[in-house]
Amino acid sequence: LVGRALIIGVDRLDYSKGIANRLSAFERFLQTHPDWRGKVTYLQIAPKSRTEIPEYADIERGIGAAAGRINGAFGEADWTPIRYVNRAYSRSTLAGLYRAARVGLVTPLRDGMNLVAKEYVASQNPDDPGVLILSRFAGAAHECKAALLVNPYDPDSVAVAIGQALSMSLDERRERHNSIFEVLSQNDIQHWAGRFLSELEREPPT
Repeated sequence: LVGRALIIGVDRLDYSKGIANRLSAFERFLQTHPDWRGKVTYLQIAPKSRTEIPEYADIERGIGAAAGRINGAFGEADWTPIRYVNRAYSRSTLAGLYRAARVGLVTPLRDGMNLVAKEYVASQNPDDPGVLILSRFAGAAHECKAALLVNPYDPDSVAVAIGQALSMSLDERRERHNSIFEVLSQNDIQHWAGRFLSELEREPPT
């Protein structure tokens, strides 16, 4: 990974996370941006979940096969486009990987919140931050409006966003990161809990 731009995705191995769609988008990016071949690595961390359910085992095999096919088509002796690992990492290790990544690729098909998006933003160096690419269908999109918001079902648009994120100027990266970080800092757990309790105390409409 050293010396190359890093794209990171961190998800449970679950159908709702859109990992297969994301691989298709990265493949499309490599097809349409040949100048980035050999210069970028996509690290997908996907700890296994519900391994006793056959459908989830099918998901694991399908994603592994897709990663292998893309690596076979585009990889070189000194470059593997996709690093795909099925294990969990400590919070401190993930924070280091987030901070090192030029792009955080968070593109679930549907998600209630998705804390990975927030963790990625919080881990960035504000002087030289990475860029968050976020699914419009994740709850975090409501707060992270300055991210590059994408439709995870459209691999072409996600591929365009990857290219945009990798080539984005430092000034624009800082501006987007500062905007998201300010919102997340204000809407912390204390703020959320207070708002939640206030809603509970409101009188129901008559």
